[in-house]
Amino acid sequence: MHLPKAELHLHIEGTLEPELAFALAARNGVELPYADTEELRTAYLFDDLQSFLDLYYALMAVLRTEDDFAELADAYLARAAAQGVRHAEIFFDPQAHTARGVPIGTVIEGLGRALERGEETHGVSTQLIMCFLRDESAESALATLEAAKPYLHRVSAVGLDSAEAGHPPAKFREVYEAAGALGLRKVAHAGEEGPPAYIREALDVLGVERVDHGLRCMEDPELVARLAADRVPLTLCPLSNVRLRAVDTLEEHPLRAMMDAGLLCTVNSDDPAYFGGYVGDTFHAVHEALGLDREELRTLARNSFVAAFLDHDEERRARYLAEVEAYVFD
Repeated sequence: MHLPKAELHLHIEGTLEPELAFALAARNGVELPYADTEELRTAYLFDDLQSFLDLYYALMAVLRTEDDFAELADAYLARAAAQGVRHAEIFFDPQAHTARGVPIGTVIEGLGRALERGEETHGVSTQLIMCFLRDESAESALATLEAAKPYLHRVSAVGLDSAEAGHPPAKFREVYEAAGALGLRKVAHAGEEGPPAYIREALDVLGVERVDHGLRCMEDPELVARLAADRVPLTLCPLSNVRLRAVDTLEEHPLRAMMDAGLLCTVNSDDPAYFGGYVGDTFHAVHEALGLDREELRTLARNSFVAAFLDHDEERRARYLAEVEAYVFD
């Protein structure tokens, strides 16, 4: 599915394919508890969000140096470009790395090195979104923002991710206020595991401009009406939702109902190495499972560029939108 698109919900750590994991493990002297790539790929089967997160964080042990992070980002950009991605706004989790002794500068400089040449190398423009782990303390988030200050020229926004249940957005009010004062844009995961009230909190307490996931808004008609009226983008991840049991099957995903309700929906891959497909694969999957026609797919692609943080470069946004309108489906 080569329809031009932006990807707005992508965790760079979640692009770690088994082959690269083993290559980095060998380079860095890390012993993985799997015999080979096939055994590791088999382990990429999850019962719920927490079982996924346990493996996700364990595999991060192979990421040690700037070169490792650069190689990870470059591999993602190559795959994304092959599936029509023209712009990517990429999440990373600094606390998951600093907690195991990797300096935040190593993470950001390594990723930044690959991303700054992404347009020349792969034809993909990029931005970097620094996420706070919601199952860590608010104090840890504040310390992470402080540690990142020397590198914020590479960071466009802050986000909030990891285990949602029991960790409401309001816990992070102070760090979001501080991030806003530094000129950073704001997004947050809400309404995946958590209730619709978490989406309201993300909007009203954190001041987010986009809601990551947000599919449980459909349980609250007043919230749906608000999101539609305010044109708040939702970065949906259908394959992820199925793999993590937020919905039972792709055919039952509320994406079509959300579009019909007037919501500004986008489709993204989340953690594609773990969830069975990159964003082009995801477009193809919702086309097949939900019967979305070509013009509905075009709408999703158009939405992705409308929702992108390209306010500083409206000429670029207009160029990408023109590519969407000109695209001829096979």
